[in-house]
Amino acid sequence: MRNLEQAAPLVQEIVDRALAEDAVWNDVTTAALIQPGTAGQASFLVKGEGVLAGLGVARMVLHRVDPALQFRESVPDGARVRAGEVVASVQGAKSSIIRAERVALNFLQRLSGIATQTAAYVAAIKGTKARIVDTRKTTPGLRLLEKYAVSVGGGFNHRINLADGVLVKDNHLAALRAQGVGLREAIEKARRQAPHTLKIEVEVTSFGQAAEAIEAGAEALLLDNMPVAEMRRVAQLAGGRLLLEASGGITLVNVREVAETGVDLISVGALTHSVKALDISLELA
Repeated sequence: MRNLEQAAPLVQEIVDRALAEDAVWNDVTTAALIQPGTAGQASFLVKGEGVLAGLGVARMVLHRVDPALQFRESVPDGARVRAGEVVASVQGAKSSIIRAERVALNFLQRLSGIATQTAAYVAAIKGTKARIVDTRKTTPGLRLLEKYAVSVGGGFNHRINLADGVLVKDNHLAALRAQGVGLREAIEKARRQAPHTLKIEVEVTSFGQAAEAIEAGAEALLLDNMPVAEMRRVAQLAGGRLLLEASGGITLVNVREVAETGVDLISVGALTHSVKALDISLELA
C-alpha cells in the first residue's frame, strides 16, 4: 500500500469515524471560547527524530472539518525529520484548526511512528537479500493506513487481509489433523481449492516439517520461531526454489542474524502492534 490516493474513499471512512468519535462538531470548549471566523495559522512541529508518514491523512482531517482550511506540506511523507522541524502548516479559522487538531495529530503521530520503526528494521538488514514485511497485527480499523506507513518506512506489505493469499497456519493443520488429514494432504487440498494465481505458503516450526512441506509441493514457507541455525538449514535445503519467510520473535537485536540465514522475507508484528508514536505537536500562532 504505497499510494493512499488510490484508496481515498476508504481513508475518508476511517477519518470520518475518527472525527465522529471525537465529536469535533460539538466541541463545547472551542464554541465557548473562540469567536467563529477568527483567522489564524498553526504549524506541525516535530519533537523527535524519525520518518514522517500521514501528512495526507492529516490534510484530509482538516479539510473534512473545514474545507476552507489551507494546508501546506514543508516536506513529503518518507522524509527523515528532526526535533524542531516544521513539517506542515495550516491557515484558516482558528476554531476549525483546534477542533481538528487531536484527530490530525493522532494519525500523523502513529503513522510516523510506524514508518520510523520500519525504517530502523530496514536499515538493520541493509546489504542482505531479505525484505522486511508487516503482518495482520494491526489496530482494528486502521490496517490500510498502518500498512501504508510500513511502505513509507521502506518495508513491504504481507497480506492486507485473509483474501490476499493462502497461508496454512498451525491451527489449520491442527483442525485437519483431528480429521486424520496430514500436511501433504492439506497442501494438496489447498492447491485444489485456492485460485491458481496464489502461492501456497505453509507455516512450519522445525526442519523436519519444512522438509515435508517442500516435498509435498509448498511454494513458500513461514519459518515460525525457528532457531537461526535451523533457518539456515532450511534455506540450504530450499536452494532458492521457494520463498522463505522468517517470523516470530524478531527484534532489532536479532533481525540481521535472521536476514543472513538466506530467508527472503522477515515479517515483524512489532512494526504495527507495539510501535511508539513520533512526538509531533500543533502550535497555533
